[in-house]
Amino acid sequence: MQATSTTISPEEIKAQKPYLEWGLSEAEYDYICTKLLHRLPNYTETGLFAVMWSEHCSYKTSKPALRKFWNAGSRVIQGPGEGAGVLDIGDNQAVVFKAESHNHPSYVEPFQGAATGVGGIIRDIFSMGAKPIASLDSLRFGELTDVSNQRLLKSVVEGIAFYGNCIGIPTVGGEIAFDQVYRHNPLVNVMNVGLMDQSDLKFGRAVGAGNAIIYVGAKTGRDGIHGATFASSDFSTEKDSDRSAVQVGDPFMEKLLTDACLKIIHDHADKLLGIQDMGAAGLVSSSAEMAAKAGSGVTLDLDQVPQRETAMTPYEIMLSESQERMLLCVKKGAEATILAIFKSFGLDAVVIGQVTTDNQYQLHHQGELVCDIPVAALVDDVVEVHSEKRAPFSATREAVVPVVDNPGTTLLTLLQQPTIGSKRSVYRQYDTQVQANTIITPGSDAAVVRVPHTQKALAMTMDCNGRYLAVDPYKGGQIAVSEAARNVVASGAIPIGVTNCLNFGNPEDPEVFWALDQAVMGISEACRRFDAPVISGNVSLYNETDGRPIYPTPVIGMVGLMTSVDWLTTQTAKNVGDIVYVIGETRDDFAGSELQKYQSGTPQGQLHFDLDQEVANQQLVTTAIHQGLLQSAHDLSEGGLAVGLAELIMGTQLGLKVALKLSAAQLFSETQSRFVVTVTAENQKRFDALAGDQATIIGHVTATQELEVQVQDGQISEDVAKLEAAYGGALAWLTK
Repeated sequence: MQATSTTISPEEIKAQKPYLEWGLSEAEYDYICTKLLHRLPNYTETGLFAVMWSEHCSYKTSKPALRKFWNAGSRVIQGPGEGAGVLDIGDNQAVVFKAESHNHPSYVEPFQGAATGVGGIIRDIFSMGAKPIASLDSLRFGELTDVSNQRLLKSVVEGIAFYGNCIGIPTVGGEIAFDQVYRHNPLVNVMNVGLMDQSDLKFGRAVGAGNAIIYVGAKTGRDGIHGATFASSDFSTEKDSDRSAVQVGDPFMEKLLTDACLKIIHDHADKLLGIQDMGAAGLVSSSAEMAAKAGSGVTLDLDQVPQRETAMTPYEIMLSESQERMLLCVKKGAEATILAIFKSFGLDAVVIGQVTTDNQYQLHHQGELVCDIPVAALVDDVVEVHSEKRAPFSATREAVVPVVDNPGTTLLTLLQQPTIGSKRSVYRQYDTQVQANTIITPGSDAAVVRVPHTQKALAMTMDCNGRYLAVDPYKGGQIAVSEAARNVVASGAIPIGVTNCLNFGNPEDPEVFWALDQAVMGISEACRRFDAPVISGNVSLYNETDGRPIYPTPVIGMVGLMTSVDWLTTQTAKNVGDIVYVIGETRDDFAGSELQKYQSGTPQGQLHFDLDQEVANQQLVTTAIHQGLLQSAHDLSEGGLAVGLAELIMGTQLGLKVALKLSAAQLFSETQSRFVVTVTAENQKRFDALAGDQATIIGHVTATQELEVQVQDGQISEDVAKLEAAYGGALAWLTK
């Protein structure tokens, strides 16, 4: 076997070590040569190993931590290991969801990086047999005082809107936060949710000797080559980033691909044996992983791969991450039927290979065998990296209790902070209502989408506060899950499952890996307590620039089930005279808070969190909603009680009159496990009996359109219109 004329020889590869630039270490290269192949790999083979052994594809560093996730549960149909996770929602239906990151590409080419992130996660969903019904996004940027961050945010939002709006899937929710640590390393995490009949479930497997491997979708180009490797390295301001590693998306092609694949899944299930998205690492990852999961081999003829550029080498064809492509395993003899369906949608589809029984991964190009390696060597034999863990030195002091001389002024200041302020100028650019099933659009605690032709609905959210994890990654991980669950519960649903994007710095740094490990354990414990298993996810490491990592940011995507839309609850007050309660106790909790950030910048202090109390308070809210006792429910998070009370009446033409046995500073404390709820006077006795000492009356809803809050050492007395102006102006420049 010889390398093609456009590449260097195996001996030259060994001497010149180009694989180091591709992310493959010398030790890994030597292991491949001596232990797996017993020879020197050629140029193409070395490239395949480099991408398949990258962190982005293999999770070689993060696997020891990921194994600690709890992914059991009575609803789980498919957990981690396939394109997306699948949960039973009754009536032979299932919800399918997953989140992915597109951080590095979105920094280099923000529009296309964000757009193709949306496209990739949609393909993961319909590859399982589900119809995508909703998208969400979780975004992190540097402070908007920097014009470059303004441009970055604007382009990312435009990319998400472009792809999502064109393909006909509503973007229904998400979150955006800002902190200087994300200045040169923004986070663009996207989640998609789908619905399916359980009988339509498909897997990414290449099974049965002689069955056909079919390529379908866009032609292969040179965009995105080594994208997986690119996502497995950090940034430097001293060198240019590789724009060739960023893909270019076509949502109109994706729409055709979605509809065609779902038609085949529904109408020709017996002929379609396996299906998988060509995502990170393109054709090599999809084909090798499909073979590995089936315990088979594959042989591919690269001359048959549709190409939009001339003279592409095997290396380029296999490593390209051109978008809108799928790989199918089809029953032998059924090829013509499947190809005809794709042709009717105007899509390129061609048989490029077949399944074999020898467990080898073979590639042919222009009459030459250019790759012949064991499938397991690419997928299963990756050498795991056992990183050192070291807890950083941290003081045991409590966070300083801030001085708040004028709580009204402080509230107005926090409402104008981009992390807290209204994101309407962002989500108004998204189509949130397409498919006509969105019940609660962006702006409330969680988005809610109806399950068509049933009384059921799904609540969904994405949440994480990296400042909490910078203080304590274990408790911060628990809080990330708990806040997501509070959002779902406040909407009337019961949490049923979690996906995640684990965004961390360089895992070779012992403190970074310690934080990752701690966060995973905290997330897992909280998921177990909420009976919401981790069913899918994504790891994004090396999020740092010039050796400075981002905060640990494990974004939680959660779905909740509402078996009756009668439980639907929103966050805003409804009626004059309704009684306002706070569920949960307020203490001096300022570590990682927005007020601390505003006053001192750096997250510091100790986190206080009681998972038992969190579960109890959420159960109270759920029971109260199911008994029809609540007019509104809103979880308290960034900015604390003062911000939560302001949000309770924005857009309602109502006001609040509240008296609290708290200090002015405690109005902005971010004590966890709290909700603010409203109850009609006629339901007060029933709610009091249910809540006991878990809830405290603090005031009532008025018709004054003023927020009046009396505390022990101060007061807030502000027109709601003034609060709305401050809140609404935080990101309003986006639409100018």
